[in-house]
Amino acid sequence: MSTSTRRGTPRHAGREWLTGAHPTPDDALRSWSAGGLAPVPTGRLWLAAEAPLLRTVVAMQRVPPKRLGPVLAYPEAECAWWLIPPGAAHQLDDITRLTVHPPGWPLYCPPLNRPAGGRVWLERPDGSGRLTDPIALGAAFGPAGCLPAEAHG
Repeated sequence: MSTSTRRGTPRHAGREWLTGAHPTPDDALRSWSAGGLAPVPTGRLWLAAEAPLLRTVVAMQRVPPKRLGPVLAYPEAECAWWLIPPGAAHQLDDITRLTVHPPGWPLYCPPLNRPAGGRVWLERPDGSGRLTDPIALGAAFGPAGCLPAEAHG
C-alpha cells in the first residue's frame, strides 16, 4: 500500500481531524460512505462562523493563506461557514455579516473529497488543526475589507 493511501497519512489527515470532532467518528464515516452529510458539533475543536456565500468568496481572497482555515459552502442556501478557534466568537461580535454559532451547534459536513447534500468544501481541513484567524476574518468582512499591512504575516 502506498504511503498516500494509508490511515494517518496526509491524504486522510483532514478526514481524521474532522471526524475527531464528531462524538462517534464511525457514524460520520458511515454517513459519508452512504453519500450523505455528517452532523459535526461545534465547540470542542472549532466554532462555525456563518456568512453569505458571495461575501465569503470575496473574503477568501483577502485572508492570507497562512491565516485561512477550512471553509464550507452551501450554494443553494447562499451561505458558507468558516471554522474558527473555540472561544474566538467575541472577536467577531461587531461584524454584522458573520454569525458565530454556539458550541454544540451541528455543522452538516460532506466528505472532504466530494460534494454531498449540496455542500462543498471551498477550503478543506488539512489535518493540521489550522483554523481561520478571527482577526483576519473580521478584517476581510469589515468596512475596509482587508488587513493592515503589518498583519499579513
